[in-house]
This record gives sequence, structure tokens and C-alpha cells, in this order.
Amino acid sequence: MDELVGAVQSDLRSWRGALIAIIGPTAAGKSALALSVAAHLDGEIVSADSRHVYRRMNIGTNKPTPREQAQVTHHLLDLREPWEGFSLGEYLTLARAVIEDVCARGKTPLLVGGTGQYVRAVLEGWQTPPVPPDESVRARWLAFAQAHGAPALFEQLRQRDPEAARTIDPRNVRRVVRALEVIEATGQPWSAWQRRQPWGVPVRVIYLQPPRDALYARADARLLGMIAAGWLDEVRALLEAFAQRGLDADCALTLPAMSALGYREMAQVALGRLALDEAIAAIKRATRRFIRAQDVWFRRDAAKFGAIVVNRLL
Repeated sequence: MDELVGAVQSDLRSWRGALIAIIGPTAAGKSALALSVAAHLDGEIVSADSRHVYRRMNIGTNKPTPREQAQVTHHLLDLREPWEGFSLGEYLTLARAVIEDVCARGKTPLLVGGTGQYVRAVLEGWQTPPVPPDESVRARWLAFAQAHGAPALFEQLRQRDPEAARTIDPRNVRRVVRALEVIEATGQPWSAWQRRQPWGVPVRVIYLQPPRDALYARADARLLGMIAAGWLDEVRALLEAFAQRGLDADCALTLPAMSALGYREMAQVALGRLALDEAIAAIKRATRRFIRAQDVWFRRDAAKFGAIVVNRLL
């Protein structure tokens, strides 16, 4: 790790006070590198992981440990309970406030995480519509999607806002529903709200893109390490916490928090519906798909921001 920091040391010195993003697929070494860079630049880490916002989900999300959090200040962790909602708009409001505060104190903010939409939204300065979630509207559109299919739902968006339809993945049902929700609430196209507010400080990016086979092997080893660390017990405790709030297991598994890699599979193990070895195999497959998707997404951001690209495991 220090070898990498040393290799870009001249660049890093000029990056003090910039907004630095460390991006790349899961298991590439983003968190470890961020700790090292933060030590060199008097930095603080701003999480860009959509599952690190949830309490009680530490092992399976590979959340920074208490020791790591004591070593370097981390922000935007443990903001919600797993049964509570959390939107991109909320994240952006909090992230901008934190980054501006870190800069105002003369420190360097490091944006670190694998949620591509969070990273891109921060780096590009997205602005989001001031429309709180409306569960009744969401439920209606989700029911429409279930009855007619995701393509039919997307066609509803295309008719109302062709420009938004060119930028939203038709397979991302939740995002399509959110766009329709905003259109209904404001009477304006979703695309009209997608303004950009550039940062007043330079943006610098380090992109980790290690060889795919080595990354898969590390992800497999990390998975086994998380299980050895008590991931199954963590999931059992989650299911009990849901039950105490009147949410049965099947309902709990539909929550956004439980879409985190591996949690639904481990929940099936906890419920006696799936063997552990079957869950491990399924999680490995899902992790590989996720890594490929992340790589495609982050490659675009790396090119746009002229990232330093690191082609080895850290």
C-alpha cells in the first residue's frame, strides 16, 4: 500500500484539499488504500456505500471496523435501521454537507465506496428534487410493474419524460418508479430536476481495476472470512429485529437493505430453506456479476475524471 502511495506521492501532495474519490469493484482494496491516503493527506473518509448506511449490518457489508474508524474519521455510516428508507437525495444532501465541512476545516475529503450511483452523483454534483417519498404512489407503480412488467412501466416513463428515459436503465424498476413519483408530485419532468452543481474544489480520482481472476479469488476468500466472523449470526439477529417490529421474514427480505450482496441467501440459510454451501455458491456467482457491473460503471467515471488507474490488487 505504501508503495502505491509513494508512486503517486507528488500527485498526492497537490491533491491536498481536493475531493478525492477512490473507486473500483468490491474487494479491490478501496478501504485499505483510503486509510493510507488519509494518513498522508490529513483526510477524512466519506462513505459512498448504500449498505453502510444501515446499522446492524456490519460483517456482510464489510463495513469499516471500529479500529479503522478510530484510525481515520469516517462519515455517513450507520444512519438508518434496516427497516427504514434511505434515498439518493438524502445521501446527496448529507454527503455535500459533510464534504463542505471537511474542506472548511482544512482537511481532505476522501469519497470511498462501491455504490456507483452515489459516487457519480457526488462527483458530478447532482441536484435532486425536494420530493419526499410517497409510499402510496410507489406502491401503485410497483403493483403496475408487477402486473404488466418492467418494460411497460418504463414505457409510462418514456411517454411522460423521453429525456429521462434516455438516461435511466429500464431494468432499474425502483429508479423508474421514483422518476414517475416525482413527475406526479411536481408536475414537471424528472429530467428537469437533474441539475448539476460543480464543486468549488478540484476532483481527483483513483480507480482500482485489478485483474479479474485475482479479484474473484479475493472476493471468495473474503466471503469465507465473513462467514467465519459470524455473518450468519448477524443475519439471524436481523431477522429477529425485523420480527420484533412485526415484519415476517418474507416481508423483510423485500426491503432495500436486504438486497445487499449475500444477505437474502444467508437469510434463507438462517430460515432452514437453503444449505450453507448452496448459499456460498450463489453468493459467489452474484458477487462476480456485481464486480463486472461495477467495473463497467466505474470505467466511465475514471475516464471522465482522468483517474490514476491501478491494475493490481492492493
